[in-house]
Amino acid sequence: MSYIAMNRFKIRPGREEDFEQIWKSRESRLKELKGFREFRLLKGPATEEFHLYSSHVVWDSKEDFVTWTKSEQFRDAHRNAGKREGESPIMGHPQFEGFDTVLHEA
Repeated sequence: MSYIAMNRFKIRPGREEDFEQIWKSRESRLKELKGFREFRLLKGPATEEFHLYSSHVVWDSKEDFVTWTKSEQFRDAHRNAGKREGESPIMGHPQFEGFDTVLHEA
């Protein structure tokens, strides 16, 4: 059916706009890849310690996602990850989660 790749990010309080701007200003090349359906950046709940975000990408298949992780586009997208000036808005590394769709209703 489809494959959903998600990364959860813990963002430092007060740095939400910085994190969102990183995504808004990036050059996305996802549409160049076979099997890409859609991308969403999700803003979740906040605690005193962090604000939760998730990137959510829908692919036609897990194989299409794996191909993306081995692509030039993937390398370009992650080239400067963690190399931002000053303290990163992201606390630690993102937590990856991958899901195969078993039921879909539209």
